[in-house]
Amino acid sequence: MTTTSKKLRLVLFMMRRSASKKTGQPNSTNPINYSPSDLFRTASSKASSKEMERIDNLFYSYANRSSGMIVPEGIETLCSDMEVDHTDVRILMLAWKMKAEKQGYFTLEEWRRGLKALRADTVSKLRKALPELEKEVRRPSNFVDFYSYSFRYCLTEEKQKSIDIESICQLLDLVLGSQFHAQVDYFVEYLKIQSDYKVINMDQWMGFFRFCNEVHQSLSLLWNFLLWPPSLDTPL
Repeated sequence: MTTTSKKLRLVLFMMRRSASKKTGQPNSTNPINYSPSDLFRTASSKASSKEMERIDNLFYSYANRSSGMIVPEGIETLCSDMEVDHTDVRILMLAWKMKAEKQGYFTLEEWRRGLKALRADTVSKLRKALPELEKEVRRPSNFVDFYSYSFRYCLTEEKQKSIDIESICQLLDLVLGSQFHAQVDYFVEYLKIQSDYKVINMDQWMGFFRFCNEVHQSLSLLWNFLLWPPSLDTPL
């Protein structure tokens, strides 16, 4: 037998063997069977991806193109679309939920964090989520963190550690006014007439909150506090 014939027979043999292997593999044509849990995970993953896409699209509809962030003007537009005043405490609560670091600015990462937690991918859903967000913040376990955050959020300058009296008065009314109306009114009145302190630091800010919880609207103790506020006895 010539060398050419041997090579030809070898090629034919290999072709038949390859065809035999293909026909002997039943899984090559049968569909893959997925379990219900696999299908659920796949569907959930697709839904989550779509939700995040809508959250991102909503972000970019308010974001400033040059900075890539939602800036104060964008937040005001968002508030207008939600029919909520931009000075509403719930906007501060929204910033808390996002863990926003810079006052008046939302990054994409912060936006995603907040809206995903609130399950809100439209303006309408976000507006409807605000009452539940307020309930969440008002829980004692969360409110201390929110109260502390509200002070830090107002530190707009690098290495800033205190806030001017005028801003503090506005912040106290916004954050605590509805919860401790009498204490806040008297303390704000005191801050406006005193001349010893120009700013308030974090320790003093937290001290007033502890005071509000301790006195339970006892006006007799409140007047003693106003004569010499224990949280303000250290010169700044």
